Amino acid sequence: MRSFKWSFFLLFCVTFVSFSQTKGIQKGTYLSANKGEKIKLNLLEDNKYELVFYSGEYEIKGDSLLFTQKLKSENTFDVAFATDKKAQKIKIKFLEPSYYSFYIGTQNSNGPVQYQKITDIRTKVDPEWIQTNLEFEIDKADYLYLVYEDYNGESKLSKFGLPKDVSEVTINYQLAAVNDLNISGFFDQKTNELRISEQKGKNPLVFINEKELPQAAVSKVIPVESQTISNWTYPGKEALISDDFGSEGVVVDSAAVVVESYPSTKFDFKFKIESNLKNAISSSKNKLLVVYFDSKKPSAKTDFETFIKDQEAQVSYTMYDGYHAEYDLFNYYLASAEDKKWLKANKIIDNSGIIVLNENGDILATSKSKLSEKQAQFNYYDGFYKKAQRANALLSFDKVIKNKKATDADLIMAFNKAAVLEMPYDYDYAETGTENPEDFKLVKVMLDKKTVSQNWKKVIEAHQKDTKPNLYLVETILKEIKNQGFYKQFFNEDKVLTDTDFLAIDYLIKHADVIETERVVFNDKEGEKHLVGNVIAEITSALQQNTYIEADGVSGEANKDKTISVYKKLIAAGKGNFECYRNYFAYLGETEDKDGSNTNYLKEFSSYFNANLATDKGSAIERLDEMYATLDPISDYSYNGWNAFKEYHSNLCNEAAWTVVLKPGNANFLKSAISWSEYSLAVTKNNPYYLDTLAQLYYKDGQKQKAVETQTLAVKYLSVEVEAETADEIRETLAKMQDGTY
Repeated sequence: MRSFKWSFFLLFCVTFVSFSQTKGIQKGTYLSANKGEKIKLNLLEDNKYELVFYSGEYEIKGDSLLFTQKLKSENTFDVAFATDKKAQKIKIKFLEPSYYSFYIGTQNSNGPVQYQKITDIRTKVDPEWIQTNLEFEIDKADYLYLVYEDYNGESKLSKFGLPKDVSEVTINYQLAAVNDLNISGFFDQKTNELRISEQKGKNPLVFINEKELPQAAVSKVIPVESQTISNWTYPGKEALISDDFGSEGVVVDSAAVVVESYPSTKFDFKFKIESNLKNAISSSKNKLLVVYFDSKKPSAKTDFETFIKDQEAQVSYTMYDGYHAEYDLFNYYLASAEDKKWLKANKIIDNSGIIVLNENGDILATSKSKLSEKQAQFNYYDGFYKKAQRANALLSFDKVIKNKKATDADLIMAFNKAAVLEMPYDYDYAETGTENPEDFKLVKVMLDKKTVSQNWKKVIEAHQKDTKPNLYLVETILKEIKNQGFYKQFFNEDKVLTDTDFLAIDYLIKHADVIETERVVFNDKEGEKHLVGNVIAEITSALQQNTYIEADGVSGEANKDKTISVYKKLIAAGKGNFECYRNYFAYLGETEDKDGSNTNYLKEFSSYFNANLATDKGSAIERLDEMYATLDPISDYSYNGWNAFKEYHSNLCNEAAWTVVLKPGNANFLKSAISWSEYSLAVTKNNPYYLDTLAQLYYKDGQKQKAVETQTLAVKYLSVEVEAETADEIRETLAKMQDGTY
């Protein structure tokens, strides 16, 4: 099939061809039955036909059909989405990418596009090119770019908006036909299939009359943007033909023409437009209100209605298959003559423009532009919403701390409102507007770091004696200790954990059990967006991350004793689960004791090994399986799967054992290290690295014959995947063991 398929798609003009006709050929539509293809053949009235993306005329002469080509067909990417709110990465399934020059890119908001060549990805995940389809994972992003580059330096680029909860993207590329197409075919009356091939009977394309196919509704994903670009390139891209290839691309066609061949299941979204400003503000809970005013233009109402219709179409597309609150970000209102007093009171003296309000009616941003000119910025994928939300959080917090009647609950919600915001990718924290009056000018709010820190300390200290946790406070603490919270939003700076943060962690540990039982209900709270994970995993992840932070001349390393103290508290409280120990070991493994040994690390690892992995409690695989079943569903290893979990533990045991090989100061753990190393091989058999570790431990323990036998196996199982230098060292170690010079 492969040889015909690619020659078929790389051809352009259809000339006169011989087509054997039987009485089984009928006028109508035939659809390709070949897997992974969406090719259509229409035999129409008035002697017209449509093949793939072709249209033209045909003439029946006896047993032959004569085809003529008129229009050039187009290359297209067919894209389908699958969604899962728990997905932390996006699985890409590229159907039959073959050897063509395909590229995939991702973009967050208005940031730079990061491209990769599909063949480079394939070399990593499927080096032998065994699989027909290519499957791999990418990080979450707002946009997906797909590019096909032909051999003449012309590229087809399609840009797709990714739903927030997308978990899988399936890509199929329909390659246009170019050049001469020389085909013949016949109708199989036994199977009712129409078979077409370049050479009769060889590698045929198989078509079935669409009347005989089961009907299924298919929703086609429409690109946000499609372009044909000459000499398309990106930073770091290799030249395709010559050294000077890769100059700046020239857009030839920026319009995307999409024909939907199948019934659409796209959600039909509609805005509720209020008749007065008061109702518009009260209806904007959890959303922002965009107010448009134009007192001079008679067509303002018509322009507004046109904008709303276009915006409804865009939101419908983004929501895709049903209502999703996370994409419903703005409400809209057209100011009338009755609002002149309100505009004047808020010092809006222009004849036309845009005002963005929060649910309390506070002004967050203004612009002197036309509404239609800012339509792209009201799109879910644009960063403006995040900027406006940040301005809203700053304004709300500023009001609370200046309000002497503000309660503790008000302060918690003010911190939480800022902490839960997504970080815009293109924040300019100093920006409050530019000289261009048509740009949005965000409200300017300046906060003092000392005041913010004092209020945060006040909140944490006030809740130390709580008998049950406040989940909004829990969520805010978790965001803050991970450097994703209010401090980051307010000041765009990383922060090393403070004494207040460690006190807040104590609050989390104290209420960990209750938080675990209540967080699912909290996360699913109607009308709100929360994602509180397993609190122990969140704490330990934050501690690990804090190690690498340096801010205001202070390094996270300065918190070493406090960090270790938190881990010990967790373990003593019976919270030493897999996620806790995983981060603890990563932390301890990167630090040495004062005497140059790893005694603290090895003691803690030994405790974990004896409690969870030791084979006297059952087989190694059974014990791991029991542990895996207890993982939090949204944890990395739960997502990555059983094999990753298993390999982590075999690697962990080998690395702990290897520290005993390397450092004389760890010699007291020799017997234990042999058990750890044997365990690594029980989980992952015949690994040359693990065998090398175990052999050297045997030798140090005086079991020299056993050491030679094990090292011999290490040499036996060396493969091309082992680095040449390491392989040479393993062979040299065996030679030294054999001649007694080890």
